[in-house]
Order: sequence, then structure tokens, then C-alpha cells
Amino acid sequence: MKSAAFLLSGFLLSLAATTAFANEAAPASAKPDIAKGQAKSTEVCGACHTNDGSRGSPANPILQGQHADYIVKQLSEFKADKRSNPVMKGFASGLTEQDMKNVAAFYASKQAKPGFAKSKDSVALGEKIYRGGLADRSIAACAGCHGPNGAGIPAQYPRLAGQHSDYTYAQLVAFQAGTRKNSPQMAGVAAKMTDKEIKAVADYIAGLR
Repeated sequence: MKSAAFLLSGFLLSLAATTAFANEAAPASAKPDIAKGQAKSTEVCGACHTNDGSRGSPANPILQGQHADYIVKQLSEFKADKRSNPVMKGFASGLTEQDMKNVAAFYASKQAKPGFAKSKDSVALGEKIYRGGLADRSIAACAGCHGPNGAGIPAQYPRLAGQHSDYTYAQLVAFQAGTRKNSPQMAGVAAKMTDKEIKAVADYIAGLR
């Protein structure tokens, strides 16, 4: 009995030592490196998003000031085909998880430049929907998740303030049509909106600051 107990004790000590060694040997996730993120963004992202993620083509999102966790999530989902976009799939597939964190930290470190609404006629409707929703169709206010000034909530909801209205409109239409499937919550909201309402909200968001 003593011999068996001794052998069991020795085995448990050996297992503990092996586990401890494995834990020490496993590399900790490196902190985001903004300098490397800038280099990678210039190499991979700059052609579409500009080198600092500023106000480039209205068809592409402004990345300046976007929450880093949100950018990482979107890149990961492009890579995994959870968000469909052949162009972004190609770029994201060449990025490691650390590359994504570095690039995201770089864009998040930038101060987002203000934008402007294009249509004075739709501002009132856009504001109404953004701030109060549409109770008759159970459409929640955008501000409830994205904040009164469009700042969003890190790791949960993206920053919207100043975003290109063309891009926001296209994403809402994609949610509505079911071609963008990585947010059931947004798909449910967009499905209840008219095209006029979507355009009004997108334009109002462009002027938020």
C-alpha cells in the first residue's frame, strides 16, 4: 500500500511539474504593437482605407478611432467567412491574429476626423430614428447601443460618428437583405426599416460628433 501511494504521489508531482513547465513555455499573447500595425496597414490596408484610416473612398469604412476589439472581430470574421466580402477575405487571410491586433491598435490610436450630413431634408428623420427609434415597428434607438454621440461601446458596438453615409447605408442594406450575416441584432433592425429611413439614419450618422 505504501509503495502504491508513493508511486501515485510521484506521478502527481511529475504531472504538476510538467504542467507548470508547459505553462511557462507557452508564449503569452503579445501586446499590440502600434508601429508594426502602421507598417502592416501601409502594406496591406492603405490602398483602400488610406494609410491612417481617414476619410478615403465613401464606399470603404473610416477606420480612424474605431474600437480595436471591433476591428479585430471583423477581420477575424472576414477570414473565417462569417462576414462575406471576397476582397476583405483575401486581405484578412494573410494576417495573423497578432497582425490584426497590431493593425487594430494603430487605427484605434488615431483621432477620427469629423464628417458632415449631406441632406438637410432628412436630418430630422435620421435624428428621430437614431435617438428615439420607431416605436410603432419596435425599432430600437441606435443610440441605445452606439451612444448618443455615436462613440459606440468598446468590444461590443462600433463607433459610428462621422462614418461615410454611403458605407453605413450599404451595410444596413446588406443586413436587411441578409447578405451580411454577422450581426443578427442589426439584421433584425434593418429588416423593419424602409429605404428612406435607412438613408436618413446613415446621413445623420455621418454628421455625428
